Amino acid sequence: MSRIITYPTPPPAPAPTPIQFPDLRGEWRIAREAARLAIRSPKFLSAPRGAGEPVILIPGWLAPEASMQPLRQLLRLKRYDARHWGMGTNRGDVATYVSSLIPTVRELADKSGTSIPLIGWSLGGVVAREIARNAPAEVRCVVTYGTPVVGGPSYTIASNRYSAADRERIRARIDDRERNNPIRVPIAAVFSRRDTIVSWPACIDRVNPQVTHYEVDATHFSMGLDPAVWLLVLQRIQAAAPKRSGRSSSRSRS
Repeated sequence: MSRIITYPTPPPAPAPTPIQFPDLRGEWRIAREAARLAIRSPKFLSAPRGAGEPVILIPGWLAPEASMQPLRQLLRLKRYDARHWGMGTNRGDVATYVSSLIPTVRELADKSGTSIPLIGWSLGGVVAREIARNAPAEVRCVVTYGTPVVGGPSYTIASNRYSAADRERIRARIDDRERNNPIRVPIAAVFSRRDTIVSWPACIDRVNPQVTHYEVDATHFSMGLDPAVWLLVLQRIQAAAPKRSGRSSSRSRS
């Protein structure tokens, strides 16, 4: 199991750097983490349990919903109503995904009588964060891993799919949003210095007031099957106090 280092305040980090050539052989430690899950599974028996609350899982860029299925199964075993996001493979259209999912989150919050935890891997974490920004009353907490919060795609393996002008436009839009409408729900931001898909300093959130960073020694791909990350998900969902849904406050931010 990965070690975990907790940073109640943003950890020191150098400037993020562009990703040129990912270490795919190193990234595929995912098989090792899968084996560790089988070995370490008794640790999950004493992990916090839910009471049927909905949880929404959002996959990373170009990843299918099935990439979140192992975590979904664990959450269901722990008595959470864990759900895929319902959008299939993440093709990168963040704005469309956010506008489509906010009504779903609000409806689930209304029906369940509690706010909804959102779990996002990589770009899925960007989607989760933007939902929380625009519907804070309906979101209990956000847990992200390997999620870029600085520079948009500029410091990720997807950078070369965007022109320099597009990267600058996205960066400026992110800066404006963070400055004028910071996220007001608890965020657990997991990062790894072994990540060769997203420059790890780009995962450090220096703006939003309720973020805690967690460093693991998994890779970008293996974070999704790292037992330490899974235990952290369970702990953070449980630690975030549930609150009744309130449409009025969230609508004012939409």
